[in-house]
Amino acid sequence: MGRKRTLKLPDGRSVTAEEIGFRSVEEPWSEYILDDGAIVRLRPIVTEISRLEGEYDPQGNPVYVVNAQQVVSISSPDELRKAD
Repeated sequence: MGRKRTLKLPDGRSVTAEEIGFRSVEEPWSEYILDDGAIVRLRPIVTEISRLEGEYDPQGNPVYVVNAQQVVSISSPDELRKAD
C-alpha cells in the first residue's frame, strides 16, 4: 500500500490519492521532423503515479494522475544554427 495524500481536482473537489509503485517497461522517444528541417525529440519520464480513490472513467477504469518531466532534444540543420 502506497502513501496517501489529498489532491484538489480542476472542478474544486478534493479526493484521496494513493501513490502506486511502478517500473518502466519502455521509454521511447517521440520524434518530429519540422518543416524547417529541425528534428525535435521528446521523451516523458514518469516520476510518480497515483490512483484516485472512488474516481472512475466512463469505461469503469480507475483514474490515475501521472506526474512526468519532459526530456527534449533538438537537432537542427547547420543553416539554422547560430554562427560562432
